[in-house]
Amino acid sequence: MSEADAVWPQRLRRLVREGLAYWGHGELVESAELLLTELSTNALRYSSGPDISVCVCLKDGLCVIEVSNSSSGRPEVCHAGPADEGGRGLFLVDALAAAWGVSPDGTTTWCTLPLPEGPPDMERAAVTAPVLREIPITLPADSSAATSARIQGRSLLTVLGWPGDQQRAVDVLHVLVDNAVQHALTPGVPGQYLGACLSVTEAHELLIDVTDPNPTFPAFDKAVTGELRRGLWGIVRQGVALTWFVLPGFAGKTVRATLRPGQVDL
Repeated sequence: MSEADAVWPQRLRRLVREGLAYWGHGELVESAELLLTELSTNALRYSSGPDISVCVCLKDGLCVIEVSNSSSGRPEVCHAGPADEGGRGLFLVDALAAAWGVSPDGTTTWCTLPLPEGPPDMERAAVTAPVLREIPITLPADSSAATSARIQGRSLLTVLGWPGDQQRAVDVLHVLVDNAVQHALTPGVPGQYLGACLSVTEAHELLIDVTDPNPTFPAFDKAVTGELRRGLWGIVRQGVALTWFVLPGFAGKTVRATLRPGQVDL
């Protein structure tokens, strides 16, 4: 496997992570990343052609991962010894996946993960282009957070060089953080986390992510349609895309605003 090929498993992990978050199945990310890494690495290592193809989809209650290459050799599970550096890829696939197999012509290896029963418990995160640069914002988990976010946001947006309405972006950041303080923090509880991150994508979108300790977002639809008279409705009226999602390994949620470059018109 060449040096150029070696970067692809990491890129594929990011794509499957973003895809599963968008589909509302963040709980599958850890297993899906590992399975896709093993299958793609195996394909890159043994392919006799110039490229491989990858497909990840949800079908019939399953997350299906398929990796194809031009090799017709059928992969087999190896039982590596304690001192062996490799040979455990398909052994891990066999252990983690609900099922796996190889197409009749030997060119496609696939595996599946069962989807949890019932509807997803989160809103779909916005699908965006790859992130070029990002800056995290440290915030106090108290009522001063919104003011702190506004002050820091002005400077950090200048550093990021986002080609859009930066004052509007600062206002959006302020509203998201203020909403988190009002509805996600529990007064008097120590050790709560509140943070934000500003990111610019290859499509020159600005992502404003605000993370809080509450993993639920009751009545999200009503909040963004103005029925609850929250500040979030004002963001949506300005043409800003608003979504929220949860990620594995963190008990809270992230609310994301996506702003397009250029002036945002009312």
